[in-house]
Amino acid sequence: MNLTKTLRGIIPPMITPLNPDFTLDLAHTEKLIEHLISGGVHGIFILGTTGEFAGLSSEVKRDLIRLTGRQVKGRVPILVGITDCSFIESLDLAAIAKESGANALVAAAPFYMNIGQDELIAYYQKLADSAELPLFLYDMPSHTKINIELETAVELSKHPNIIGIKDSSGNPGNFRALCEAFQDQPEFKIFVGPEEILAETLEMGGHGGVTGGANLFPKLYVALYEAFEKKETETVKKLQDTILFLSKNLYNNDTYRSCYLKGLKAAMTFEGLCQGNFAPPIFPYSEAEKAELYPKFIEVKKRVQEFFMS
Repeated sequence: MNLTKTLRGIIPPMITPLNPDFTLDLAHTEKLIEHLISGGVHGIFILGTTGEFAGLSSEVKRDLIRLTGRQVKGRVPILVGITDCSFIESLDLAAIAKESGANALVAAAPFYMNIGQDELIAYYQKLADSAELPLFLYDMPSHTKINIELETAVELSKHPNIIGIKDSSGNPGNFRALCEAFQDQPEFKIFVGPEEILAETLEMGGHGGVTGGANLFPKLYVALYEAFEKKETETVKKLQDTILFLSKNLYNNDTYRSCYLKGLKAAMTFEGLCQGNFAPPIFPYSEAEKAELYPKFIEVKKRVQEFFMS
């Protein structure tokens, strides 16, 4: 599969369904994968931020990679997050991803040691040299405390095994600069993380979205991408407004900094897509908080359904 030609569209950063003892919930993982594929997604990204990679045991990561490979069976591309503070741990995950039939790797910057752009370039080049699968850069400065600067991305794009970037900076100006820098390199793929600016970044020239809400309503995000491809401007606007409505109602709880993940997983329990357990230090909403969220979820679901029934 030539990802530099084919990869585009909606690639959900899949949540990791967990049991109460923090082991992988096999049944819900299989169910979720089928939910995503039947929703028309263009790929699946596991072990990202939404997948709580930093809180998972090595065993759960290995189990998830292998199960995803078995369940997907080549129907859509699989991207595997290998972010870790340990270079060797990242390579171990990369090897399992290769063995399990994954198509690409995704790595954010190591997030503990204080490093600069020169060290970041050297790190990614060494990772790309050592890994057998193509590599995506993952810019997540809110969590890693370092940006992948534009000049760094351009330099790293020269490596034959680095094929794109996921921009989760949330900065439209940064995304636009990336699109302008790579306008003559369409094989270098640029994906946005925050779904609140999905339509805007597609207009800039982005190749798609790694959007968390697509775990819940994949058809909504796929419909926006397809409408954009067909140049159906009014439909794109209507769908982006629905995504903003979802974000406002499900992700915003000022009590917690982890409200995005809490809201998403809680909403997914309402649909029977997971049990709603988290890897510490995050913990689920209380029953009272879930009860408060439920009517908001119903309003969001109603709005999504109305679009597809119209």
